Amino acid sequence: MCFGSPIKKKRLYMKKAIYTLALVGALYSCKTTQTQKEEQPVIASIDLVNVKEDKVSVSIDPDRFTTENTTFYIPKTVPGTYSTDNYGKFIENFKAIDYDGNELEFEKIDDNSWSIPNAKNLDKVSYQVNDTYDIEGEEGVFSPSGTNIEAGENFMLNLHGFVGYFENEKEEAYRLLVKRPHSLIPGTALSKTVAASTSMEFKEDIYSLDRYFEVIDNPIMYAKPDTTSFMVEGMEVLINVYSPNEKYTSESIKPGIEEMISAQKRFLGEVDNTGKYAILLYLSDSEKQDARGFGALEHHTSTVVVLPEAMQPEQLQKTMTDVVSHEFFHILTPLNVHSKEVHYFDYNDPKMSQHLWMYEGVTEYFANLFQINQELIEKQDFYDRISGKIKSSQQFDDTMPFTEMSKNILEEPYKDSYYNVYQKGALIGMALDIRLRELSDGEMGILDLMKALSDKYGMDKPFNDEELFDDIVALTYPEIRTFLETYVSGSTPIPYDEFFAKVGLKEAETEVNTGYFIKGQTPYIDGDPASKELFFRENIEFNSFLEKLGVEGGDVIKSVNEEEYNVQNVYNLIMKAESWEEGEEVSFVVMRDGEELELTATTAQPTDTETTLTEKDLPESSEEVKLRNAWLKG
Repeated sequence: MCFGSPIKKKRLYMKKAIYTLALVGALYSCKTTQTQKEEQPVIASIDLVNVKEDKVSVSIDPDRFTTENTTFYIPKTVPGTYSTDNYGKFIENFKAIDYDGNELEFEKIDDNSWSIPNAKNLDKVSYQVNDTYDIEGEEGVFSPSGTNIEAGENFMLNLHGFVGYFENEKEEAYRLLVKRPHSLIPGTALSKTVAASTSMEFKEDIYSLDRYFEVIDNPIMYAKPDTTSFMVEGMEVLINVYSPNEKYTSESIKPGIEEMISAQKRFLGEVDNTGKYAILLYLSDSEKQDARGFGALEHHTSTVVVLPEAMQPEQLQKTMTDVVSHEFFHILTPLNVHSKEVHYFDYNDPKMSQHLWMYEGVTEYFANLFQINQELIEKQDFYDRISGKIKSSQQFDDTMPFTEMSKNILEEPYKDSYYNVYQKGALIGMALDIRLRELSDGEMGILDLMKALSDKYGMDKPFNDEELFDDIVALTYPEIRTFLETYVSGSTPIPYDEFFAKVGLKEAETEVNTGYFIKGQTPYIDGDPASKELFFRENIEFNSFLEKLGVEGGDVIKSVNEEEYNVQNVYNLIMKAESWEEGEEVSFVVMRDGEELELTATTAQPTDTETTLTEKDLPESSEEVKLRNAWLKG
């Protein structure tokens, strides 16, 4: 997740059996006592036509139970989120129905589970699902893993929020039936099992999946048609866009995405054989209550991206490159290289792996490395990004062992360090890459290591969590064990200057450009979720523009150029600032110590001073430059 990948040797396998509509109907009308579950999948029905009070009706119809009791679950946590979200909180009007259509007794155990004692008579369960986007500020679900219900306009079906599973039946086949309006089409990497059934009032899409994991691994976004695609080295890339005010289209963002994924494919080489990949882009409307957790969530063959529609085109393209590239690289890890904790994920009692440094950290490192490797950015830009991650990581406990943090990431105090996975985790990947290049005279880097791990394991063969270090050492060099035990499972901070010296880099003070309200990934402003107030952060050095403006930490922003701002429309402020012309006069009204003040200044490119990396003046024939070239160019 972000914000949050050798490549898949096997494609995600889905059954291609063809079922007639008559058979589908028969499965509703009659049950069998046969134990061959392949002939009777769990039928999950989602009604996007008869939406009432912004809620969607769902039913889950299993085969006949032979046990006296069963428990039905909605996931508490899903892979890639590394947080406890309790999707069952959004379930209402739960019912257990017998074969005569009567309601059965049940007990709600907690937010995410319902115990049904008379299971032998259970025909199906039904319930309504409320979405997360409309109440996101209260519930805190990360938007790319959340759900949206906007009748006739958009449905973001992250299916873990809609479809549950029965006890001990996660490995059963599922058939997903989605009733939808004629005006909306699905964006997904899934292929329909049969042609959609059609009536005058609705269409019905039917998908067959081998097990519950495949259900939640395949999000679907229903929206008015706005889709395009392209081919990259045998892989079909689908782009589906929902832009509520039609500011962007799939065709408008296609060039940047095509350039990016083409570069990723070149970087990865032959390791990636993904046949189809879907990008589902939801653009949030900042003028209303809508999604506010911006970023993306990876899946085997797709990614869900949520960003503000108010972004300017250049900024959207840059963000898509950074965010989607991260998610695409998850094809490497954890989707193709992962532990048993990930492979046999328990959605309601999750056991976390020790190796978030690899799953998220190395993935984030690749998302930056490939851009310099493929000449999408300049070297100094790459160095600045690395410097920024060092600075961000210093906000956290630098002695906390990463394996310990990872294994306990859902608990205090470790969960507060999750953001550091994308900062120091990426730096671990960088330092390991440089060390491997050093030991191999430039011939082997961390991408080669990940390819070797992929060859050893792959999507269907997980590793033992405690054996990964042994595997890495066996595939590389004995010296790598010292690196891993010192900087990953150990408490020793990484001596970055030593690693930079190996590749002829040094730290130096330099003046850098910033945004008006953000420097890199560090904002100058913050917000109070309760009062909705925006304020300038305390104990932070402001850029040249804010210094000229005369703001102080703690100043509450009331308006800018006579337009009022708060937490809900902060992204409008950030986006509008990006379009300010140099020399334009801007006026801020702020509250300071209970007094209302007006602050004015003339706009100019904001700058700040920071420590960043620069190249030493060394001959091209030096060992440091040779190693640097091998590191950056492979």
